Parts: sequence; C-alpha cells; structure tokens
Amino acid sequence: MAESTMSDAAGPGFEGAGGPEMRAHLPSADQRRRLRRWRAVKDWASKGTIAAFGIGVIATLVLMFVYLFSETAPIFGSASMESVSGYAAPGSPGGSASAADADAESEHAEARTLHTAMERYRQIGVRFTGDARAIFFGLDDGAVLHEETLPRPEGVHVTSFATGEARSRLVGYGLDNGHAIFARHDYDISYPGGERTIEPRIAYPEGGGDVLEVFAEDELPIDVIGVQRGREGTAIIAANNEHQQLRIVLFDEEEDFLTGAVTVERRAYEMPWPGDDVEVTQILMDTTMRNLFVGGSDGRIHYYDISRMGSPRLIASERAIEQQAAAADGEQAEVTALDFLLGAVSLIAGGSDGSVSQWFLTRGDDGERRLTKIRDFDAHSAPVTSIGPEHARKGFATGAADGSVQLHYATSHRTLARVSLGDDVNVDSVAMAPRQDGMLVVGDDGIFRYLRVRNPHPEISFSALWQKVWYEGRNNPAYVWQSSSATQEFEPKFSMVPLTIGTLKGAFYAMLFAIPIAILAAIYSAYFMAPRMRTMTKPTIEIMEALPTVILGFLAGLWAAPFFERNLPAIFSILILLPVAFILMAWVWSRLVPAGWRERIPGGWEAALLIPVVLLVGWFAVAASPFIELALFDGDMRQWLTEQGINYDQRNALVVGMAMGFAVIPTIYSIAEDAIFNVPKHLTQGALACGATAWQAMATVVLLTASPGIFSAVMIGFGRAVGETMIVLMATGNSPVTNFNIFEGMRTLSANIAVEMPEAAVGGSHFRLLFFAALFLFLLTFVLNTLAEIVRHRLRRKYSSL
Repeated sequence: MAESTMSDAAGPGFEGAGGPEMRAHLPSADQRRRLRRWRAVKDWASKGTIAAFGIGVIATLVLMFVYLFSETAPIFGSASMESVSGYAAPGSPGGSASAADADAESEHAEARTLHTAMERYRQIGVRFTGDARAIFFGLDDGAVLHEETLPRPEGVHVTSFATGEARSRLVGYGLDNGHAIFARHDYDISYPGGERTIEPRIAYPEGGGDVLEVFAEDELPIDVIGVQRGREGTAIIAANNEHQQLRIVLFDEEEDFLTGAVTVERRAYEMPWPGDDVEVTQILMDTTMRNLFVGGSDGRIHYYDISRMGSPRLIASERAIEQQAAAADGEQAEVTALDFLLGAVSLIAGGSDGSVSQWFLTRGDDGERRLTKIRDFDAHSAPVTSIGPEHARKGFATGAADGSVQLHYATSHRTLARVSLGDDVNVDSVAMAPRQDGMLVVGDDGIFRYLRVRNPHPEISFSALWQKVWYEGRNNPAYVWQSSSATQEFEPKFSMVPLTIGTLKGAFYAMLFAIPIAILAAIYSAYFMAPRMRTMTKPTIEIMEALPTVILGFLAGLWAAPFFERNLPAIFSILILLPVAFILMAWVWSRLVPAGWRERIPGGWEAALLIPVVLLVGWFAVAASPFIELALFDGDMRQWLTEQGINYDQRNALVVGMAMGFAVIPTIYSIAEDAIFNVPKHLTQGALACGATAWQAMATVVLLTASPGIFSAVMIGFGRAVGETMIVLMATGNSPVTNFNIFEGMRTLSANIAVEMPEAAVGGSHFRLLFFAALFLFLLTFVLNTLAEIVRHRLRRKYSSL
C-alpha cells in the first residue's frame, strides 16, 4: 500500500528514472520511527548537556562568590569581651578570697593595686601594689604563685608609680624621700617532660635592685614618675609639683671586659617646668629618649625635645582636654591618663572629661616637629583612669571612674567593644594580654576581673579601606598600602584606593593604546583589505593572543623599560610622526604617483606599502632621539621631567600600557573584525547605490550596525586588562601610588594578590584582605560586564532596523 502510494505520488516516469532502486533504499516506517526517536533523544541530550553546562558555569560563579565572601566576611565582624573569672586581689591581707576582704584591702592605700600584667600564655598574672610588692598569681583563680617585695626602705612611702613601654615590662616607684625603684617582671619558660613550665621572677636592670637617688639631696617627694628603657639605658623622669622640679636621671650599666665588674653610671638632667600654674600629672618618654611628653593639670600635653639632654627645649604645649567641657561638668581640665601605643610613637591621652584622643609628632612646613592631635575616640562619661595598650598592635583599652572599659583601635579609628563593671566601681588598672586575646581589669573594689577578648581584625574598617588615614610618622592623611615592614612596631596600612587606582590606571593606558589600533585595524581588514591579504593578516593577529603574558611582561620589564628610558623622545616622536607619515604617504600615493603605477597594486593591498614607512619612521625617531633630547630637554629628558615636578620610574605606566595593550589588541581586533565583516552586504550595497562613498557607508551604516559587537570587543578587552597580572607584575615597580602619572608605576589588585598571598598568614587580616581584593575585583568586572551587556542590547535594539 505504501509502495503504490509512493508510486502514485511520484507521477509518470518515476519508475523509468530508477524508481524501484530508490524505493529499495528508502527507510521503512519502523526505521523512520526509530530515527525520529533517536533524533529526539539526541535533541534532548544536546539541550540537557547545554543547559547543564550553562547552569554549571553559573553555579561555579556563584560558588566562587560564596567562597570569596566567606573568607572576607570575618574581617567585618565585631569584637567581644567575655568575663571568665573574678576574684579578690591576690595576696590581699589575710589571704582571703572574699569580696569583703577585697573591700577591706581597698581601705588601705598601700595595698591598692597600681598595675597588673600577664605573660603571653595567659597562665600567670602579676600585681604591683602601693606597698612595693610584686605578686604573681594564676589568672584563672587568683592563687598566689610567688610574691616578692621590692627594696623599699622602712618608713618610706610610695608617692607615684609608672610603667615603661608595654613590651619592656618595666615598672617604676617614686618614694617620698626623693628616691626611686625600678624593676621588670620576667618569666622563665622551660619544657621538662614536654610540658610547659613558667617561672615568674623580678629582675632589676641597671642597678635597679638598689634604691636610686633622684631628688635625694633635697628629700623632695616624687609626685609624678615616668620610666623608660632605651638605647642609653634606663631613664627615670620625676616631678615635684611644690618646688616645680622636673628631672631626668639616666642609669647605664657598663661591664668591664677584663674584670667583669659591673658599674652603673648615673647622669641627671634638669628640665624646664611647663608653666607657672601647671601641676604635672603624667610623664612619658619615648624609647628613642629624644622626646618627652608631660601631661598637666591645665589640660595640656607639653612636648620637650631632649635629643640633647644638656639643653632641652620645651617645643609646644597642646591642649588635649577642652576647658569649656570640663568646666561645664564641674571638673578640672586635666590629663588623667597618658600612655604610648606600640612603638612609643603615638600617645593616647585620657582626660578628666572622659575624652580619649591620639597624638603624635608631625613635621610642619618649617621643618619643626609638632605634637598633633590625630583622632578622637568614643568618650567615657567619667574621667579616664587607666590605659592598657596592646603589645603587638595599635590597639588599646581604657578604663574610667564610672566602671566602664572600652576597647579601641587607632588606625581604623574604631571603638570596638564596651563593658561596665558597675557605676560605683572606679577602674584602677587595665592590662592587655601580649597576644591581645585577654584583659585583666581591676576596680577600686579590689576585685580582679579576667576577660577573654575576641578581636581578630581590628585594623579593618570602611574608613581605613577607602578614606585617607593619618598614619604614624606621616605629616598628613594619605591613601597607603603597605602590609608589612621590618619592625615589630609597624602600623599596617591597608588602603584599597592605591590598588584600585592602579588597576584602573593600567587598564586605562592599555586601552588607550589598544582601542584605536585594534578597531581601526578591524575596520580596514574587514571592509577595505583584499580577501587574500585578510586570510593572512587576521590569523596572524589572532595567533598573537596565544603569546604567554609572562613573556610579554619579561620583554617589557627587561628590554622595553630600559629602551624607553634611553630613548624617551623617540617614543613620543613615533606616536606623533606615524599618523603624519601615513597621511603624507596617502597624499603622495594619490597625488604624485602616476596612475599606471597605482594600477599595478591590486585593490586592498595598499596597506603593504606602509610597512617600509613604519620601519623608516621608527629608525628615524630613534636616530634623532639624542638630538631632540639635546635641543629641547638639555640633553636628558628624564632629568627635565624631574625638574618639572614629574616623577619618572623606569618601569612605569607607559611601558605597561604598551605591553598590556599589545596583549589586548588581538582580543578586541578579532571580535570587532567579525562584527564588522558580518554586517549584511545588502546594507553596504544599498548605501553605495544611494551614492555614498565607501567611507561614508562604513561610518553611517556598517559601524552603526556593528556597534554592539564593537562595544562588546572593547569591554572584553577592558576586562582582560583589568585582570591582567603577569605583565603588570614584571613591567612595573609595583609601587601602590594614587595618581595617573604615565611616567610612574602602579600596583594592581591582581598583581598585589599574586605578590603578597604567599607571604600572608592564613586567617590573618592581611590574608583576608587579599581575598577581599579578589572579591572586589570579581564584583568590579561583574558590574562592568553587566553594564556593558545592557548597553550592547540597547545598541542592538536601536540599530537592528537598519
């Protein structure tokens, strides 16, 4: 039945044309059903595979984002302080551990806790009392482990107390007979049987085991004392307010290399009093022993230059506590607490009005150093009574007379956490653990409160990442990325602005170089070039994309950068002369060359004539470079730029722009050329038929129709330039600067990750910030590509009617 139907449908002559043979090769109905089922399976498999891989790409991007975010999120977490234990003051009279005994102890001034500290493993704490005792105790339960009395003569009372820079573990007592004592709490660590054992002890540097004379000749009490250990030994700075005497006494220990005898040299220096009506309340000397800071009852910090102690100078007196605010609260404007941050560069001043501020020395336009207020932190509602700096970071804790304790960080300008001991508790002492993971707080009720601190990433804040920050040692706020240094006192600088600007700077100059060349080359090869020449030119340019970027970076850094520096006028001469030479060559070809000669060159091959022009212009520019440099730039263009205030680095944005532009050109060219070449021919032919020239057709029809593809080419090239790593890494000085100077280098986000990730401690702030940089780069490219896709679709809709 099927055969007859097929024969009838074929009509007359079908059999004569080989009908039976053809019918023998036609598939049967069952075969056709099987073919349709197999085709459906293949269609389903193809659709499923494409969908699966498409979803896989999206899922991969989402997982990348989730992973980067999970590594980044902890740096924006908050700090916390959790109470672990509380107990009466260790070694209190009677040995009682009750709160009642602690209250009884607080009634005896000599038994009051003046200072507390702990060792790095948070097993042992130490308490220094008003009767010159050092009591070592277990941090968890307050059990006394060792007690030692410092050499205080009988009948002599303690009148003042001070500590040195936190890591020195140095303490000093001022006595009412004009003498002083200083000592250091030390810890001997051993591992017998594989278990850690810590033995606490008191050490006496530079003869500190003896009572030291300060105002002994007049038997004046030491009202305020400061102590510091530095390059010249140990210094005691003492003040007597009644007689307005301020004195520095240096003790330097020397050992005879022949006899081994140890002698202590004592040198005393008188300092000018800060003011007639001023009472000294706080004294600090930095570890360089060149700067002295005195807090006064007038609410000012008085800065002395003591680089020559024999002739000290009172440089300035800066108001730290506002008199108006203090008067409104019925308090005297007084500096009630003063301490150094890590490195003894920054001062933290606490006032009677509860204010907390950071200060350090800056250099003015006249070259004179001045004490400058840098930033304020959240204030307490009562006078600040204690400051506890961190041992390894620029953080600190403050305690106040209202029982409040706050945790701050200087660089990020943050007050991170706050706890309260009770409104009726005056905080006597705040001490931070050497690893910043614990805090010991003592109130005037005699209770020791041991807190566990969780504060892993205090350096990070929005202002520290994206706004100018005033870092130690700098004269003004700035954007700085500097994650490490050779000193432990280093203040990490984590501004993302230099890296972001460096990324955009490198991409900008690369695109400035690549876009005109790539798009104009695409226009010419797709529309004007001879087909045979195009078949050779296009693959050659596209093969350039396969060049490893590390090779381009190697050539740019080791060959191009020195060549550009030696022949700087030649580079700019080439950029200027080449377009002029092309125009001149076109005029000569069209106006002066006989028509017969022109006809010998097939249409579309004219570009080959420009190869000798390019070589000749390049040779001429390099040969003329020394003469141009001598005539216009006094023989040295780089030095001339420096004299004009333009910095020049050998590996700079000019080198990177050309090298990275060379890497980006094939991408932009290939996509743009395909977009232009695939414009329907009837559009071009219609424009030409209407009387338009080839260039008019290109400008008014072809480019508009191909604009979505050209725009996509540019954005893909920009994304390639933004994410480029090896060229930037090898062809720049990797200096994170914040300018668009073409003669200076840069550091990009991707290069920074590649350079610093191997050195970053896993889980640290630096490590997580590198992940944040990767996340930011991911989001930056995602947003740019999304915007580019939106623009491309709008261009496509707008010109789809052509």
